[in-house]
Amino acid sequence: MKQYYLQPKTEVLKEFKTDSTGLSSTQAKENLEKFGKNTLVEGKKKNAFQVFLEQFKDLMVIILIIAAIISAFTGELESTLVIIAVLILNAVLGTVQHIKAEKSLESLKSLSSPSAKVLRNGEKIEIDSKDVVPGDIMLLEAGDMVTADGRIIDNFSLQVNESSLTGESTNIDKADIDIDEELPIGDRINMVYSSSLVTYGRANVLVTATGMKTEIGKIASLMNETKERRTPLQVSLDNFSSKLAITILIICAAVLGLQIWRGQPLLDALLFAVALAVAAIPEALSSIVTIVQAMGTQKMAKENAIIKNLAAVESLGSVSVICSDKTGTLTQNKMTVEDIYIGGQVLKPNQLDLSNQLHRYLLYDAVLNNDSSIKDGQIIGDPTESALLEMYHQVPGIDLGNNQLGLSEKDLRDLLTRQQELPFDSERKLMSTKHLIHNEPTIFVKGAIDVLLDRCENIRIGDEVRPMTTQDRNEILAQNTHFSENGLRVLTFAYKEKDEELSIENENGFTFIGLVAEMDPPRPESVAAVARAKKAGIRTVMITGDHKVTAVAIAKKIGLFTDGDMAVTGLELDKMSDNELAEKIDKIAVYARVSPENKIRIVKAWQQKDHIVSMTGDGVNDAPALKKADIGVAMGITGTEVSKDAASMILADDNFATIIKAVANGRTVFENIKNAIMYLLSGNLSAIITVLFASIGGFPVPFVAVQLLFINLVTDSLPALAIGMEPGAKDVLDKKPRDPKIGILDKQLVCKITLQGLLISVGVITAFLIGLRTNAAVATTMAFSTLTFARLLHGFNCRSEHSIFKIGFKNNWYSLAAFGLGTLLLALILFIPALHDLFAVTPLTINQLIWIGVLALIPTIIIQIVKVANNHR
Repeated sequence: MKQYYLQPKTEVLKEFKTDSTGLSSTQAKENLEKFGKNTLVEGKKKNAFQVFLEQFKDLMVIILIIAAIISAFTGELESTLVIIAVLILNAVLGTVQHIKAEKSLESLKSLSSPSAKVLRNGEKIEIDSKDVVPGDIMLLEAGDMVTADGRIIDNFSLQVNESSLTGESTNIDKADIDIDEELPIGDRINMVYSSSLVTYGRANVLVTATGMKTEIGKIASLMNETKERRTPLQVSLDNFSSKLAITILIICAAVLGLQIWRGQPLLDALLFAVALAVAAIPEALSSIVTIVQAMGTQKMAKENAIIKNLAAVESLGSVSVICSDKTGTLTQNKMTVEDIYIGGQVLKPNQLDLSNQLHRYLLYDAVLNNDSSIKDGQIIGDPTESALLEMYHQVPGIDLGNNQLGLSEKDLRDLLTRQQELPFDSERKLMSTKHLIHNEPTIFVKGAIDVLLDRCENIRIGDEVRPMTTQDRNEILAQNTHFSENGLRVLTFAYKEKDEELSIENENGFTFIGLVAEMDPPRPESVAAVARAKKAGIRTVMITGDHKVTAVAIAKKIGLFTDGDMAVTGLELDKMSDNELAEKIDKIAVYARVSPENKIRIVKAWQQKDHIVSMTGDGVNDAPALKKADIGVAMGITGTEVSKDAASMILADDNFATIIKAVANGRTVFENIKNAIMYLLSGNLSAIITVLFASIGGFPVPFVAVQLLFINLVTDSLPALAIGMEPGAKDVLDKKPRDPKIGILDKQLVCKITLQGLLISVGVITAFLIGLRTNAAVATTMAFSTLTFARLLHGFNCRSEHSIFKIGFKNNWYSLAAFGLGTLLLALILFIPALHDLFAVTPLTINQLIWIGVLALIPTIIIQIVKVANNHR
């Protein structure tokens, strides 16, 4: 694609076969057919039904479907209905979880203005924005939304807010000039781009690109091409499910063969295999994981982190790199006066002295030569000028509340009215106003040092005004360089007392007052948050549309940029090969003046080094990278709808510190899910061992399918949910992020599951054998009751690595409630005759009930003794 900002406007006009009077109607029609409508093309999406059907592709789900069919053939209709109900419930939950509102492109479309003013046949007309074509002369003025990319032909002090593309909220001064070097979007001052807002002035613009060819169209293409990565937990659970399903199939096939070899009828053998499959598959696992993640989202919402995608909760706990935007996230998103160079000294705003006339003249210049205002505490106007008004309010003596001077900026402006003005001009880089000060006509001026210093003939030090010397000039320039190197934006102030017409020709002969250095300061909590992230093993990287010097200065202030770190611009990044970036990426702490493509490349480079990446952003330009990152984080206050739609998480307070809180919550959620899985699998393993024992020993089936489903779905779910409510440990951020390559079932967890499953199965098998002394029905009832009660007690074991005596119950009353409710449901099944047939149980004696209680309690006692010993050690 041609870079029209590098071409003279005469060449661009010639290329599009047009001139300053615009296209003819015939040309416009031809161009519309050639280039198409000025709209964005949407990618294909899956509908809800397709996503719903995909939920049934899982191998474990297929095994359960087979189990349901076999149950139906063997007359176990209750089991069939329960299994089908569970599968449909899980599919619905999965659909809700995976179908997100893909509104990104719709939001991109909504950024386009419904109409545009263009010249056609030499006349100004208003047309739908979709009918704007390359070659049109577009007329822009303050308040207009730019509807297409274009080269400025005639400029009249145009200022444009391009924050949706660059992420920087400062207005850009545009100019009709030729540019002869490659520049990022934010520095192409002879171009305007679709979706930006005209804030001041006007211009005539030659449209060079429409629709998907615009910069915002490129972002739309990136959004279509970018696929979201599956979370580490999703990958881990999928791997686990596949391995578990294959293991279950092998065991079921072996048991089926063993039963048939022993002469069992085929249907009875199949029923036994079904019981084993139902015992082995943790039907509630998917639901439990979803619900625990949902609980995590509620907790995070209270801390200003709104989670859109449930799976993102757990991914947060694995984040090892945070690519953070600067403006508004790490900084306060408002300009503030940091330092003032006046009278040869560097002062803070609160060090200005109202009794010093030089200081007063600086304040007069700052307030009177200013178009911003403060109404009811709300700042209205340009951020740079607004900072000058806030500086005025910090000066000792100007305390409106205590009625000392009691002069608001409005009072001062009413007393010293503006007689004439020359508004700020991007070519002059100056603003001048004329007032009557002490009955003396006085002109105040502020602007860029490279323009204004050359127009200063004198300098004022205290009450003395004298000609400016070369040494004075060098000292001022040295101070300006010092401010600039520290990322400060510098304004120069001057005045002259002369009764003359205020005109561009007369903007000279000034007396230098001083320099005011501003910056968007870091949020106070950012420093602590970056330090916490570092302690948690998380690398924080700044990615900004601002200039490199400013970005590095802020990064140093918050501890993000230290000795040995690097800062690169988007153009420097473009020149790096992928291998070179991979070598340097660990050292690069700051990326400045970046493009949307740069951001995606940075995220991809970290991901290729097996890092879980979080990316923050608020502009349209951030949306593709937000979607590409493992965790896209959008700003809730300043963020565009496009960025919010593309993100997994939204910060309600736009605060970097909130991300670190969310990471801590994410780690807690993962630990809770891991403990819930340990609880479910150890319980299921005990059921498998019991079924295998009965099969190998030639005993009757110890459980019927409906009993196992009751245990897996009801009595298991309650403690597992309680485990999911466990509050996080105090040292949760003292550990490094977990390695995403290591699955959720590491060796340590597998050992725990195996040992705990064996312990519980010993109690269940013992109860089964005791029951067999009476009959098979009693044996089944005792095995079912012991397994249920033992698993309810086991819920206390799986809450934490620590013993129940150390963690207590105060922090998690849900665990007691789950145990109580589960015990109540078991009692209802055992003691209400109407439920006996449904759950295939028979009445038990007091002696048998005591055996159930003792055998269920023993595994928990042993596990707690081991935990106490480990904690003590």
